[in-house]
Amino acid sequence: MDVGQWFIELVRAETRLYNAVDGRLRAAHGLSAGQYEILQIIAGTANCRVLDIVREIAITVGAASKAVDRIEAAGWCRRRANPHDRRSSYLVLTDAGQQLLAAATPTFEQEIAGRLAGVVGEDERAQSGQTLAALRRALERQQRET
Repeated sequence: MDVGQWFIELVRAETRLYNAVDGRLRAAHGLSAGQYEILQIIAGTANCRVLDIVREIAITVGAASKAVDRIEAAGWCRRRANPHDRRSSYLVLTDAGQQLLAAATPTFEQEIAGRLAGVVGEDERAQSGQTLAALRRALERQQRET
């Protein structure tokens, strides 16, 4: 497979998998896959800031800030003053956000596992995961250098 076709297959597979996960999360929990990802980042990042989300997901500050605004309006997170920098704030999950993330995580994992079942085995998933992680790191490094 040439690199152009590989890229097309990668993007189309990712889009279809993302849409399936998004649909399942919306139906079962009322949140999008993007919101789920942001809740995961907030939960897993000490003193999480909007800039942490920007760096992790590779979206603009404006897009991340608006996404956090929507999550905050839904009552799933809140901003807490950053005592070291008055220009930024820390993001923390509310009890409702923690409960939602805990309830949605099995749905997220089951949907992905179900879509991969019979198509991608455990060894293939591990190998492709390592390859994708290496590619992502290389792309991030190249972006920092430009």
